[in-house]
Amino acid sequence: MNTNGFENDSLAARFPAGFSWGAATSSYQVEGSPSADGRGKSIWDTFVATPGRVLDGSDGEVAIDSYNNINGDVALIKQLGLNSYRFSLSWPRVCPEGTTEVNRAGLDYYSRLVDALIKADITPWITLYHWDLPQALEDAGGWPKRETALRFAEFAKIAHAELGDRVKHWITVNEPWCSAFLGYSSGEHAPGRRDAGASIAAAHHLMLGHGLAARAIKEADPEATVSVGLNFYPVHAASDNPVDVDAARRVDGVQNRFFTDAAIKGKYPDDVVDDFSAVTDFKFVKPGDMELINAPIDCLSVNFYSLFTVTGAGDGASSASAAPTGAGSAWPANEHIGFVTTGLPQTDMGWEIAPAGLTETLQRLHANYPDVTLAVTENGAAFPDKLEGERVIDNERREYFRDHLDACADAIDAGVPLIGYFAWSLADNFEWAWGYTKRFGLVYVDFETGQRVVKDSGKWYGDLVRKARSNREAE
Repeated sequence: MNTNGFENDSLAARFPAGFSWGAATSSYQVEGSPSADGRGKSIWDTFVATPGRVLDGSDGEVAIDSYNNINGDVALIKQLGLNSYRFSLSWPRVCPEGTTEVNRAGLDYYSRLVDALIKADITPWITLYHWDLPQALEDAGGWPKRETALRFAEFAKIAHAELGDRVKHWITVNEPWCSAFLGYSSGEHAPGRRDAGASIAAAHHLMLGHGLAARAIKEADPEATVSVGLNFYPVHAASDNPVDVDAARRVDGVQNRFFTDAAIKGKYPDDVVDDFSAVTDFKFVKPGDMELINAPIDCLSVNFYSLFTVTGAGDGASSASAAPTGAGSAWPANEHIGFVTTGLPQTDMGWEIAPAGLTETLQRLHANYPDVTLAVTENGAAFPDKLEGERVIDNERREYFRDHLDACADAIDAGVPLIGYFAWSLADNFEWAWGYTKRFGLVYVDFETGQRVVKDSGKWYGDLVRKARSNREAE
């Protein structure tokens, strides 16, 4: 009998053999223990300590205590039937000051996690940077400074030297758009700065760090699978008015083309550079930088949540429910853009649910960058879940996953080389500036007691994964 009465057999049959079925987390959101065993301070430790930065005034002091619960969390992944797990390394846990001085206890934690995953037949996918920059490096200038990219390359070498004998899947940086523009332009994320010019320099140095780290890993292990994690949105104009069409071009340029063209084509799009000329002269781009950023990668990691419908009308057109930031300030030099809703259902974040946009995104990426495989490394939705007895009935999330996995299968049918899917997230956790007010997990977490309960969506996803895996193993 299929879990919750949903028919999984036909959907499971649409995925190829060797597909990576997983869930994802990030270090600051789940680990807790921010000062344990020699870990240094990160920009998120500093950010959450400032009143008003986090919606509910919370912090990552405990999160969901994954630092002290390796076996329990790995058991949950195993219970769900997943064959892969994406997690990130806390840079300040490994290198407290962002230098080459290593905190052995931090490395040992990740080594134990990797060993536990492998013992459970779960393939680890490591993200090197998921937004928790060592505070010492921010104090020295942060990502707007070139030296931060150089330090990141050193960190990548240290991490790979320790774990590369067992880990073959590496994602260098996660969503540099968020780190650069939410962190340094709109100030909504750590470190909370508001400097448009600095944000563009940060974007460049994040990509430089990616290129240097990718090259270091491939030099050490040519067989490693190296990727960069980017968040993509289909961007549509609200009308055929030239003002709206140009606004869509500008948002698409910054959100989708700026980072991908740099990584895969070794060039920033000319129109985006021109758009940015109002706030920066790009003097931070040094000779040879673009060649370094254009490091060979094996896979493009696709994070997908929603779509953007954009207007250039500006005044009064922005809709807080239409964009993750709720304002145009995160897009430097795009002050007059606005976001409008289209009537689609929305998640608890106010993000429109648009599974067809995932198919559109995957097909576009394959058409524009045909030489790399693709993996959906984040996809999920927040809803106001409630624990009722020993069950969380989250039908909306279950349908969200079903529809987006169907969209993935449509892309595969169209010839897209999609190799994996990772639900965001494994468990409810600290959701950045929203604190503990938003729940994305396959697993419900009681933030007071730490109790974990697999939601109905998690049971459904696990059922689908087991069917897909057993179908292919039987062939």
